[in-house]
Amino acid sequence: MKIADVRRTAYSMPLVNPSYPPGPYRFIDREYMIITYRTDPAALEKVVPEPLEIVEPIVKYEFIRMPDSTGFGDYTETGQVIPVKFQGVEGGYVHSMYLDDESPIAGGRELWGFPKKFANPKLVVEKDTLVGTLHYGSVLCASATMGYKHVACDKEKVLAALLTPSFLLKIIPDVDAKPRICELVRYFLEDVTLKECWTGPGALGLFPHALCNVSQLPVLEVISALHVKADLTLGMGEVIYDYLKDGEG
Repeated sequence: MKIADVRRTAYSMPLVNPSYPPGPYRFIDREYMIITYRTDPAALEKVVPEPLEIVEPIVKYEFIRMPDSTGFGDYTETGQVIPVKFQGVEGGYVHSMYLDDESPIAGGRELWGFPKKFANPKLVVEKDTLVGTLHYGSVLCASATMGYKHVACDKEKVLAALLTPSFLLKIIPDVDAKPRICELVRYFLEDVTLKECWTGPGALGLFPHALCNVSQLPVLEVISALHVKADLTLGMGEVIYDYLKDGEG
């Protein structure tokens, strides 16, 4: 393979058998259960990177079911999003993500900088309850429940929340294990068609694990529970801060 061919074809690893196809990535019938809870402010201070600013001691714990996604297939994901501000604009910092499919793990980490790790999340309906669980190996690390479709939500408010920016810390090491890329990335959801949105009683338990540390942001009080179904496109990201070049210190 010629040097020009490498330059022309390279976008993912392995070079001749990439882990995922080029985007854009469209999701059909993407389903969320989002438990919003109050946590320890000191715990948030330890994990939210500047120049992002914490809005209040709130975390959104998300289970996401993706049965039909271009390039990535059928998988389930879970993790924590922290409400933040960047230059006065509110959005969400994606703090942790656990999922069960290698392709979106590779694509998410390489392209945007999603903090993805392999685990076994589930989102299912059991009788009258929407149930989300996260197992890391055999160990239960998160359990969420919500009354199934109790009260319809205001679609305009939910859609507005889906359209706010999200932020990621993208880290790619050099061959000496020092950071070669360390950037704050912003992305948006695009072409969103909100199909359903519901609220109801919710509960969330997070349990300690050495390598799946969702419990480091403890649940002090559950504030709300949201169940959403939508079609959407995951927009490509943009670098808004370079930790190796911008600022001081």
